Amino acid sequence: MAFSTIKSDQLSIYMGQSAETTDFIVDCLTDWWQNNQSDYTELEELVIDLDGGPATRSNRTQFIKRIIELSQRIGLIIRLIYYPPYHSKYNPIERCWAALEHYWNGAILDSVETAIYWASNMTWKGIQPILHLVEITYEKGVKVLPDELKQYLPEWQRSETLPKWDITIIPF
Repeated sequence: MAFSTIKSDQLSIYMGQSAETTDFIVDCLTDWWQNNQSDYTELEELVIDLDGGPATRSNRTQFIKRIIELSQRIGLIIRLIYYPPYHSKYNPIERCWAALEHYWNGAILDSVETAIYWASNMTWKGIQPILHLVEITYEKGVKVLPDELKQYLPEWQRSETLPKWDITIIPF
């Protein structure tokens, strides 16, 4: 998982040794925000570009719950913008992955240490990324039951014109 912002060219890369789950992604977003919120004191809305992968799909109940809880905790509107299938090339963060793949140029990533070495020594827009190793083991297949999910849905507002691709979370 990687984060880059419009305001800064600093890239943060989170590498995990577990499955890429909703909980992994929202925990990484939470950590990134805790480390960077002082740079965004005037921010009223956090816009996140997503590729529609299985852990962040807009119908995934655990993702809905966790991202709304994040919005409530940080007190910001969060807007989720999904790129349609086969359009990830338009997602700006994909360019950083291309730069990383070009940098390691077919190196054999046979250990976590090797992957961290290559990722930490690349540059993105002339700056080395900040690398985070997440050592938590995340459970796959976590779901929120419909009765529990009801309490979160008022904050989950789908766009009228692009309901599948544009969601706004307004914390109450």
